Amino acid sequence: MHFLRQRLNVQDESAFTLIELLVVLIIIGVLLAIAIPSYLGFQKKAQQTAAMSDVRSAIPDAEAYYSDNNSYASMSASGLQGTYDSGLVISASGSTGIGTAVGQQFSAALSGSTSVDAALAAAQSSTEREMKRAGYIK
Repeated sequence: MHFLRQRLNVQDESAFTLIELLVVLIIIGVLLAIAIPSYLGFQKKAQQTAAMSDVRSAIPDAEAYYSDNNSYASMSASGLQGTYDSGLVISASGSTGIGTAVGQQFSAALSGSTSVDAALAAAQSSTEREMKRAGYIK
């Protein structure tokens, strides 16, 4: 019984203090402040890489379309999907698509109504606009 009384009278000081808990929370906050922007940067880069890969995988379909029609002007993503590549995924963003915009620019350059440099610049801006609309770039 004497042992039990001694045990009850002794104060146990093995808990964490409020300062220690606050220090741990501050350290976690600093680590998160460093990690989240890095993660978002990696995520953005991965989305851009995926978009570039998607565009590269559609190039053979566009070339096949051009060899059949001698023009990029009326090329559309749904036309490529139906005729050349059933695995082609069309964006649900409601846009006309990169293929149509770029095809129109290259057809204009091939017909001589615009310069190649102007067509490339317009195609690049169209591609960037469509990638932003589809959510690949912010």
